Amino acid sequence: MNPARPRVVIVGAGFGGLSVAKALAGKPFDVTVIDQHNYHLFQPLLYQVATAGLSPADIASPIRGILHRQQNANVMLAEVSGVDVARREVLAEGRRIAFDTLILATGAQHAYFGHDDWAAFAPGLKTIDDATYIRLRILLAFEKAETEPDPQERARLLNFVVVGGGPTGVEMAGAIAELASRALAADFRSIDPRCARIILVEAASRLLTPFDPSLSEAAKRSLEQLGVDVRLGVAVTACDAAGVSLGSERIEARTVLWAAGVVASPAGNWVGAETDRAGRAKVAPDLPLPGHPDIFVIGDTALATAADGKPLPGVAPFAKQQGQYVAALLIARAEGRATAPFRYRDFGSLATIGRKRAVAQIGSLKLKGFIAWLLWSVAHIYFLIGFRNRLVVAMNWAWNYVTFQRGTRLITGISGSRMEDMPMLDEKQPPMRGAA
Repeated sequence: MNPARPRVVIVGAGFGGLSVAKALAGKPFDVTVIDQHNYHLFQPLLYQVATAGLSPADIASPIRGILHRQQNANVMLAEVSGVDVARREVLAEGRRIAFDTLILATGAQHAYFGHDDWAAFAPGLKTIDDATYIRLRILLAFEKAETEPDPQERARLLNFVVVGGGPTGVEMAGAIAELASRALAADFRSIDPRCARIILVEAASRLLTPFDPSLSEAAKRSLEQLGVDVRLGVAVTACDAAGVSLGSERIEARTVLWAAGVVASPAGNWVGAETDRAGRAKVAPDLPLPGHPDIFVIGDTALATAADGKPLPGVAPFAKQQGQYVAALLIARAEGRATAPFRYRDFGSLATIGRKRAVAQIGSLKLKGFIAWLLWSVAHIYFLIGFRNRLVVAMNWAWNYVTFQRGTRLITGISGSRMEDMPMLDEKQPPMRGAA
């Protein structure tokens, strides 16, 4: 590190944080990237890991590998617990990392709307550990059903409830339906996986609320064609190891998955920022915290607004554009130039429902079906980091498309001889996390 150069500390190596770091390559800054994981994760494809379509290595890349050619960048594996604003230091596992400029890009976490105890029974999908754990639960449910003599318990095992009708929930429900009806259809003898019941629950009156209503309806029809039972306008009122309650209705299910909402990381509290109900820190038009021109908050952690005052969406392109803007702002400041406020360029929204099924909204253009699915596939391959990941994912999808097979149907993290002891199959215990 050069003591004469500004020290830029980036907390979080997601889309936003990594965009800042890469855009500062070769510039007169010393960059330190801190993350609690050693990899950058392409979160939009996590659901494919959770449903045995891809392996974790297909959608993640080591941070050090991404930045290894960048001489002014240093990577630190640590969990940040706070920021000493007065001393301009980041607190991470007993260490203090000094900064001249701080960028907080720490993302979001699951929100259970005041029912945090539900997390034990309805895992969400934010990390690789989440995805491999959900894959474990889904595949174990079919395996246990194969040898279950009690018809009621077998039915409970073959019921899958997905809570939340946003892109993650829609994609997850469609993927489970295709896994059951295609990839697993011929693998069992005592059960027919095609009889699995997938229920998608959404409290709003339609799916994919940011999309045009016509696309929401198209997504609903596509899910129903796959056999998904779509429940709109109903909310989960109770959740336990044996299922969920929707008001007076009870759905017995051993596998409940949560995709109903997120809350920002606690980074806003670290710096004493004003936050909204979702914990997002309110930022100025050029993205620093008001009163702290050298502390920036970007991505899911930030509450940035458009010209009309509406909050900007928490999606990957938004975080990447913010990261690129902050890097350009820092370079302009170093060169004594002024910059315009941040402006988000909306390139559209995409969501896939399954094989040859997707919806896309790009400005006034609305697409659905195979063309939208092709666009979704190309866009996601393009935004993956690394040629290897792009090639492997493209080959996997081509293989899955031709054969209807999913190549990563592996149960790991629990031995087959102890399958009956898996907590998710025991009403008396909450599920255990940490499967690899």
